Amino acid sequence: MPDDAPRKSHLTRRQLLIGGGVGVGLVVAWAVWPRRYGPNLTAAKGEHIYNAWLKIGEDGHIAVAVPQAEHGQGTWTTLPQIVADELGADWRTVAVEPAPLNPLYANPLAAAELFDGVFDRLPRNLREDYATRSALMLTAGSTSIRQFEGDLRDAGAAARVLLQKAAAKRWNTDWQATGTAQGFVVRGKDRLRFGELAAEAVGGSLPNPVPLRAGDNGRLSGQSLQRLDSPTRIDGSVNFAADVRLADMVFAAIRQGPTTDSRLVASDKAAADRVHGVLKVVEDGNWVAAVANNWWAAKCGIDALAPRFEAPVSRPSDYSIAAALDSALNGEGVRLGSAGDVGAAFRGAQVVSAEYRVAPALHASVEPRAATAAWTDGTLELWLPTLAPGLARSAVAAAMGVGEESVVVHPMPIGGGFGIGLESDAAVQAAAIARAVGRAVQLTWSRAEDCVHDRFRAPAAARMTGRVDQNGRLVGLLAKIAAPATGRELAGRLLAADKAVQAALALAAGGDGYAVAGGAPFYQIPNWALDHHPADIGIPTGHWRSGAHSYTCFFNECFIDELAHAANTEPLSFRVGMLGGDARLARCLTTVAALGGWEGGVSGSGQGIACHSFRGSHIALFAEAHVEEDQTIGVDRIVAAVDCGRQINPDVVRQNIEGGLVFGMAQALGGSTKFRNGVATVRGFGELDLPVLADLPDITVEVIASEADPGGVSELAVPPVAPAIANALQSATGFRIRTLPLRVGEA
Repeated sequence: MPDDAPRKSHLTRRQLLIGGGVGVGLVVAWAVWPRRYGPNLTAAKGEHIYNAWLKIGEDGHIAVAVPQAEHGQGTWTTLPQIVADELGADWRTVAVEPAPLNPLYANPLAAAELFDGVFDRLPRNLREDYATRSALMLTAGSTSIRQFEGDLRDAGAAARVLLQKAAAKRWNTDWQATGTAQGFVVRGKDRLRFGELAAEAVGGSLPNPVPLRAGDNGRLSGQSLQRLDSPTRIDGSVNFAADVRLADMVFAAIRQGPTTDSRLVASDKAAADRVHGVLKVVEDGNWVAAVANNWWAAKCGIDALAPRFEAPVSRPSDYSIAAALDSALNGEGVRLGSAGDVGAAFRGAQVVSAEYRVAPALHASVEPRAATAAWTDGTLELWLPTLAPGLARSAVAAAMGVGEESVVVHPMPIGGGFGIGLESDAAVQAAAIARAVGRAVQLTWSRAEDCVHDRFRAPAAARMTGRVDQNGRLVGLLAKIAAPATGRELAGRLLAADKAVQAALALAAGGDGYAVAGGAPFYQIPNWALDHHPADIGIPTGHWRSGAHSYTCFFNECFIDELAHAANTEPLSFRVGMLGGDARLARCLTTVAALGGWEGGVSGSGQGIACHSFRGSHIALFAEAHVEEDQTIGVDRIVAAVDCGRQINPDVVRQNIEGGLVFGMAQALGGSTKFRNGVATVRGFGELDLPVLADLPDITVEVIASEADPGGVSELAVPPVAPAIANALQSATGFRIRTLPLRVGEA
C-alpha cells in the first residue's frame, strides 16, 4: 500500500456513517481519506523506479507496470507502447508486469460504465473521485487507453527528461539540446544507453509541466509492433490460473446448488472416500468440494458425492422470465433520456411499432473459473484471473473474516472472460477450501459448473414505437426496454463491502442506466424518449462484453431498418440523413457500403447494414446472409468500417475488431441458454450453437485513419453484428426476425 495509505483508528466507517444522515456522514468519512498516493512498485536488483509506471534496469530493460488485465485485448502491448513511445525506448527492451494494488491505478471511467445509476446517488464530492480513493482497479468498458493514455505519456516523458538531464550533465550541456532514440540519449554523434544512466538519472528534478516528446521521427505510437504477450502464448509458456503449481498443493472440484440460496442437504461421503486420490470433502452452505491429489480424482470424487440441494420452490424458467419481462414492459417505466416531446409527435399520428426480445447469454470463455489459494502464517495468497483485483481481495477478506491487509492477490493472464473476471466466487471458495485442508489448493470449475453458475448477460424485451412524417423523416422515437437492473446488481454484489455504495443503493430507486446503455439514439431525431422498465427475472446477471449495447443496438438498428421500409427509403440514405453533423459515423457508413457493394438492401439481395457509436468510437457493418434449406442461417460476408480515433497499435485494433465480429456472430446465432427449474440447461460448448471455422464468413475490416482521441475497440464490433445479419435476412427472405438468437420462423 502507499506510504500515506489510510491508518487504522478507533473511528470506524460505520460510526462515520451514523449521525446527521448518510450524506453528512459520508462527507465526514471522505475528509479523512488521503488525497496523495505514492508508488509501491518493487525493484529487482539493478532496477530503478522512476515513477508509478516504469522502472529502468542498468542492463537497459524497461519494465512497465500495467494495471489492466490481459485477456486477449492487447493491453499488455498497447499501454507499454505508449510509455516506450514517449520515452524513446527500443521496443526489444520493453517488458510488462502487473501493477500492484494502488489508488494511482484506479479506473474511474470503467467504474462509471459498470455502476451507472449508482454512483450518481453519491454526494458530488464523493462521486468525482470515488474510484481513486477506493483504489478501484478495473478492466472493463474498453477503457484502458482512454483512461490511462495521459498518465502513461506523462510517465514516459518524465523518465525521458530525467535521462536527458543525466546525460546532459555528463556532456556539460543543456538537457534540452539532447533527445532520445532507440534506447539512447543522443546529442549529435554522442550516445548514451538508458541503462548507463539508469542509476544516476532517477530522483532528479522535473520541469513543470513536463514536455512531451516532439517530432514524428522514430515514434512507436501508430506502429503495429509485435505483441509482448505473443511469444509466451505461441510457445505455451504463459501461465494461467490453472497452471499455477505450489509445493504440497492439492486440487479441488466443486458442485454448487442451483441458486445462491440453495442448501446442501445430502452427499455420499463414503462413496467419495472410495475414489483413489480423494483426500477430503469440504462443505460450505450451498456448495460442496472434493479435494484430491489431482483434479481428475477430485472431479470423480464430486461425481461420487452426488450432492443433493434444497432450493426455494419458486425457481425461474423460460416461461417465468418471459412473464417477468412482459409484466415489466406493461408496467410503469422510468424515463432515463429524452429530447423534444415524443408524446406530442405521436399524438393523432399513425405510428410504427414492433417488439423485440433477446435471451440470456453466457460468457462461455475458454478458461473456466479457477483460483489457487494458500494460507501462510495468517496471510492468504491468491492466484486468479481477475479484472478487479481490489474487489477480489475485499470479497475474500470479508468472506474469510480477515483484514484486507492479510490477503495478497496475484492477477494472472485470462483466457477470454468477456466480463466474468469481475466475479470472485472461485477465489472465495478456494480460500475456504485451503483453510479447511491446511494446504495450498487449486480450484477449477468444470465446464458444466461454469455454464450453470454463470452471471448471465441479461435477457431483455423492447417495445419500439416510431413516427415517420409525410416527407419520410423520422420525427419521433420511443424505446421502452424491460431488463433487470444489472448495474445496481453489479454494484450490490461487487461493492458489497463498501458502506458508501450500499448506502447509495439503499437510497436509489427507479431505472438503471447500465441496463439500457446504448438505448439513446445517436441519430438526430427531434423527439425521442428512452424508458427503462426494471424486471425481476430471478437469475443472476453480470457484465458481458459490450454490456447492454449488445441488445440495445439490436433493438435500435433493426427498428431503424423497419422505419426506413415504412418511409419507402433506402436504409443507408435513411441513416445518413439523420446523422446531422456526425461526419465520422457517416463516413463509416458510406465506406462500408462502397466496400461491400451495397445494393440498397432490396428484396432478395440478402444484404443488411447496421451501425453504432459508443466508447468514443464508431462502426458500420455490411452483412450478407441467407437461409439454408434446413432453415439454418448462413452468413456469407461481413464488412466493417471503423473510426476509433488515433491508433496506438493498428494490428491490435484490427485483432479486436475481427474478434468482436466473430463474438457478435456467435451471440447473433447462438451463445444462449434456456432455464428449467431455476437452472441453465446448457452444460458445454457443444450446446451453444457457436460458429465453427467452416461457418465463418469472409471478413473485411477497414480502419479509417483519424487524429481524434483514441476510443474503445475491444467491445466495439460486438453490438452491430446481430442487427446487420437480421437486416440481411429480412432482405433475403422478406420476414423480420425480432428475437436473439436469430431463428428462422421466430418473429
